[in-house]
Amino acid sequence: MAEEKGLKKPVQLQSELAAMLGATELPRTEITKKLWDYIKSKKLQTKTVNGKPENAGKFIVADAKLLPIFKKTKSTSKSGKLTDLTNLKEGETIDMMQMAAVVGANIKK
Repeated sequence: MAEEKGLKKPVQLQSELAAMLGATELPRTEITKKLWDYIKSKKLQTKTVNGKPENAGKFIVADAKLLPIFKKTKSTSKSGKLTDLTNLKEGETIDMMQMAAVVGANIKK
């Protein structure tokens, strides 16, 4: 079998994410899928910034399990946009477009 490359290549997870997902190594695609499965199962989406969970919308509400994972995120995208979630509090939201930055911040380089 050919070695997996890009998003399908398994990466090492940092401890908080590994504990939450029950794995130490997963491809980025699987990490994202498992995080979304959790978010949907807990109905942690909302249509407004820092809104109450309503199971729909482009914002993700940080619960006690997601918060430590989200708080590791501080990165600058290729376009120069800073994603800094280090001061996020439980019940606050992130934009779903920040999920790639969250995943990137929780894998070992």
